[in-house]
Amino acid sequence: MEEEKKVPEGELDLQAILKEAESKTDFPEVPLDEFAPPTDEEWKAACEALLKGAPFDKVMFTKTYENITFEPMYTRKHTADILPKNSFPGMGDYLRGAKISGYVGKPWGVAQSCDETLPKENNELLKFEINKGSTVYNIRLDKASLQNQDARQAEKVGDDGCSVTTLDDVHQLLDGLKLDEYPLYIYTGASSLPVLSMVIAAMKSSGATPAKLTGFIGADPIGQMVVDGKSLAPLSQLYDEMAACARWALKNAPGLRTIMVRDDVFSRGGASDVQDTAYILGIAVEYIRQLMARGLTIKEAASQIFFGVSMGANFFMQIAKLRAARPIWANIIKAFGGDEEDRAMHVHGRPALFFKTVFDPYVNMLRNTTEIFSGVVGGIDSYESSTFDEPIRKGDVFSRRIARNIQIMLQDEFGLIQPIDPAGGSWAVESLTKQIKEKIWAEFQVVEGKGGIVKALEAGYPQEEIAKTLEARFKALELRKDRIVGTNMYPNMTEELLDRREEDVPALKKQRTADIEAYLGDLDEAFKKDALAKVKGAAAEAAVEAAIEAAKAGATIAELREALNKGGAADEVKAIAPHRWSERYEELRMATEAYKKAHNGDNVKVFLANMGPIPQHKARADFSTSFLQVGEFQVELNNGFKTTDEAASAAKESGADVAVICSTDKTYPEIVPDLAPKLKAALPNATIYLAGAAPKDLEPVYREAGVDDFISVKANCYQILRFLQKKKGMID
Repeated sequence: MEEEKKVPEGELDLQAILKEAESKTDFPEVPLDEFAPPTDEEWKAACEALLKGAPFDKVMFTKTYENITFEPMYTRKHTADILPKNSFPGMGDYLRGAKISGYVGKPWGVAQSCDETLPKENNELLKFEINKGSTVYNIRLDKASLQNQDARQAEKVGDDGCSVTTLDDVHQLLDGLKLDEYPLYIYTGASSLPVLSMVIAAMKSSGATPAKLTGFIGADPIGQMVVDGKSLAPLSQLYDEMAACARWALKNAPGLRTIMVRDDVFSRGGASDVQDTAYILGIAVEYIRQLMARGLTIKEAASQIFFGVSMGANFFMQIAKLRAARPIWANIIKAFGGDEEDRAMHVHGRPALFFKTVFDPYVNMLRNTTEIFSGVVGGIDSYESSTFDEPIRKGDVFSRRIARNIQIMLQDEFGLIQPIDPAGGSWAVESLTKQIKEKIWAEFQVVEGKGGIVKALEAGYPQEEIAKTLEARFKALELRKDRIVGTNMYPNMTEELLDRREEDVPALKKQRTADIEAYLGDLDEAFKKDALAKVKGAAAEAAVEAAIEAAKAGATIAELREALNKGGAADEVKAIAPHRWSERYEELRMATEAYKKAHNGDNVKVFLANMGPIPQHKARADFSTSFLQVGEFQVELNNGFKTTDEAASAAKESGADVAVICSTDKTYPEIVPDLAPKLKAALPNATIYLAGAAPKDLEPVYREAGVDDFISVKANCYQILRFLQKKKGMID
């Protein structure tokens, strides 16, 4: 007889409560008609009263870099026609997610990037990450490896990643990894073929089978071309290699993808969410076309593509762009003839490096948290939460732990694996999704109208559009319309920069050279040469197997690239340089620090001419102090002066480079004409500022009295700081 299942005591108590509740029928009805819903006009009137005269239309609506305006309030009646009433997760256009069950059955992959320079050390880090909660082996290669360069000839090894040159390096890198249990992520640059062949050669040499490999060993030749300014080989050849890798994977490792379309180059260039999404969709479409032109079906081509998406600072926009991109991609694959199961978009996310700072870097932890949260709500498949010190150095045990545990906490403590499409039905998110989807599609069509993404890049169109957005971002930062906590707002004047922990590049290069030569010194050179000759003469469909055999014979990554090259000129486009939104302010502050160090602590000295009692001047004195401390200038504080003569005398004693008059608009007409000339006489070489924006009729009066400029919310903080640094001799 089957043993009776025991119900936990807590559940019995809950059942009893529910049964008792069901038996009661005397719950009173609660009418809600006393709560009359306010009309839009009433709500607006209430807001205007709180704004105390500030213009409603100017204050309550926010325009984004995507040319979308955030409204102050979204309601059902505004979005009733666009709510996804007949759309379900994992079906149709995939608006609501790529999987029917969301993360309930399988949480998103925790794919912490591992970037130690030496293969053996990176192997240890990969195992450590899995042991501490990661669920993906995510290997970041250094720039030399992405360029298929021999570490011995590379200018620098370990630049942002792991150095890989020989099969022995790959053996060390993969040693002991459970590749049949955890996905493997490797972005390979312009071509997957050299790295893929070395990984498979290492696995076969160790007796492992590639059939159970999942994840991606993925290339993005167009994206890498935009990073470098030219392609590693002619694009036509790289497309041949792409098709060869795709065919090999479909036959031998069906769970592995060989194309990784990343938006990093666009995101780091300062692109808007519309731009970077439209351009990676354009790149993916080009790959689909090229693969199909080489004989692959749409089902085969679509199955090879993984997308890498950077999550930016605008929380709701990130959710909306992910939800918008999926139906666009689904419709693109449908147009190519793909079935419903071929239309799902697989996305790996990471925080956008563009929005990370060098100063006050611990705030990057908070930025990373909001970005992963938006990625999860938007429906990413996997995520790498970068370390807070990423703009400064490679992560350490502490910074990696914080980054990894953010994801684990969201899964285990915050319960984000439970809701399926948590943003579905949100009036704000659904509205933004519709708007950004239309704009992404429109920009995608512009690119297609120029002949596709490659033609558009050759003509410089994406580069020009992104440059415009970058300049708009920098302008907003100069005026502090966009605020970077710890950089252009609320700077920490006592902060000491984190140690960059610069790697000993010559020592690493020496060690890598010794390791490579020790491995190569024990090879049959004739056998290797013969194997490389077969790679050179192999037909496209046989290239991967030939490269695997050459790797087994000891061919380096550089030798594989040389054998694969068929000749012909590389394609060239204007590169998009990487930026970070805080870089201009960081350069200013570092210039101040360098000057102080070289001049025994001398600095731009600021005297606050605070007039009247503390309540009269405090607000503007605090604002001016924070404004000028963004440049790490020395601001001398005081509790105010009763007379202009006292203020002028104190100013002269200070020997300051800058004086700022701080009081109220009501008192300025009396104070400024009297005080400004006295400050000019006391500090003949100083720049005189007035805290606050002067009315148009009084500005000429104040300037005639000796005021040089005004510090207010309308002032260009960056330009004022640069001017004062130039005047001091800190910068040219």
